[in-house]
Amino acid sequence: MLHFVNVPADDPRWRDISLFTSNSTEAEVLFVGFDTDRSHSSFTRFYEGFASPVVVDTYEGLDTVVNGFETHPQQSVIVDLAAQTLAPLARWIKDSELFEVFAGLGVTVNFWHVLDDGKDSSDLLGTLVDTFGNRPNYIVVQNYGRGNDFALLLGSQSLSKATAHGARVIALPRLHDASMRKIDARNTSFWKAVNDREGQNALGLLERQRVKSWLATSYAAFDTLPL
Repeated sequence: MLHFVNVPADDPRWRDISLFTSNSTEAEVLFVGFDTDRSHSSFTRFYEGFASPVVVDTYEGLDTVVNGFETHPQQSVIVDLAAQTLAPLARWIKDSELFEVFAGLGVTVNFWHVLDDGKDSSDLLGTLVDTFGNRPNYIVVQNYGRGNDFALLLGSQSLSKATAHGARVIALPRLHDASMRKIDARNTSFWKAVNDREGQNALGLLERQRVKSWLATSYAAFDTLPL
């Protein structure tokens, strides 16, 4: 499975990427990660050893994302999409006939679009669907860590177009701000945050419990998806 994860530029994108990879790690799913964001490389920062930087300016750079599928079609690859990468990504996908090649290999392509509650996030979803049509799967994630009123999205033409192509919509709940700031400042994965009890950067007992409860709710949302 190939997962492209698109997070609006002003979002703390690592929250969503690392949550998904924490779920993959706990489920013992083999995954490889690629970070296209040169400005903060959050995916690489939180999952050193699992994620590598990739340059989207060249086809050769993007080719490294998918080369392993020919011999290991069962693997999961997660690509953290930086801002302004949609155009070069779309050209590479079209010129490489990626959807056709992956259909032959039996590999599914998923686009995750993680939104705040603003108009720009909703509009970007429409652009994504207009670009790729009905060829990939779409997962629309309402990120309550970055907003609490998604009425604009729910009434938008962007979401109507996405659901017409079979998009799934899930909600990512808000995590207590102080706990999130500590995890961010310490470069800690969510898995480590709930399992590290004695390290220098360990969270307190109830902090770990709040993160654990939040993760359980988030994983339950992921479990509703046909992945």
